[in-house]
Amino acid sequence: MHGRKYTSPDEYLCVTSAVDNPTIRDSRFANLKCKDAIVDRIKKKCGRRPDSGPERTGAVVDLYWKGDRCWVYLDTSGEPLYRRGYRKIPLHAPMQETLAAAVIQATGWKGGGNFINPMCGSGTLAIEATLTALNKAPGLLRKNFGFMHLRGFNRPAWNAMLQEAETRVKKNPPGEIVATDIDPKAIRASRQHAGAAGVAHLIEFSVGDYSATPLPEGGGVVILNPEYGERMGKIEQLKEVYQGIGDFFKKKCQGYTGYLFTGNLELAKQVGLKAKKRIPFFNSNIECRLLQYDLYEGSRRIPKDEN
Repeated sequence: MHGRKYTSPDEYLCVTSAVDNPTIRDSRFANLKCKDAIVDRIKKKCGRRPDSGPERTGAVVDLYWKGDRCWVYLDTSGEPLYRRGYRKIPLHAPMQETLAAAVIQATGWKGGGNFINPMCGSGTLAIEATLTALNKAPGLLRKNFGFMHLRGFNRPAWNAMLQEAETRVKKNPPGEIVATDIDPKAIRASRQHAGAAGVAHLIEFSVGDYSATPLPEGGGVVILNPEYGERMGKIEQLKEVYQGIGDFFKKKCQGYTGYLFTGNLELAKQVGLKAKKRIPFFNSNIECRLLQYDLYEGSRRIPKDEN
């Protein structure tokens, strides 16, 4: 790679690597050699080396080495795209922003009707739903991308694209967006995250048990993402939670479409309602399902072994 063609010694450089080769025991060795080769080349051509390190805040180069072949890429994203820039407070096992957006897209919800998210955790589903309803591109929240640090980056063209995207943003979602959680800390974090995303005034947050979540008239989507029992909690303790979700769907959510996102299909059987759709997802390395339930007056409970 002719480094000076793509970046300059004035730009901070980060090199990342993924190595699958039996001769390399530590991928950091390949990472270091690749970085040294690039910065030495830049120094030879430009007279000085760029600053470099692990932060993905400047120009980013990715090394992928598998077997006897290597590929070297320029990473135009820099920081991973799931980092929208609004989530500030770490909570246990949060759903990544990109996964939340994909789950919302899979429901088919685009802003029509209400969006109800009990067990909201850090608020990611509710925030991504609001951004979807507003037609607000998630990239508008980010101020830095890897491509901005490469030669040839056209700042005026990028600014024009941002302005065009801003003109498509709606002021208010058509329906109500409600997010609840029994943990006051989760609601405080959710409100802060929503504020950073610029949508706190559009989401109705409240502290309380999921079963007490208010459901406005008009129908829409109600979605829960309970614990899976994989990394926290115990299966037996969670059975009652999943049974309660089934009762909540059946008794309080008529006129809505219910969704359950879970990485534990055995626990999902405790819901006791027949899923119309079972959409596969991966949350990190956990195979998950988004289960859809059409809810209407008198939704029938089924034996757990039929679910």
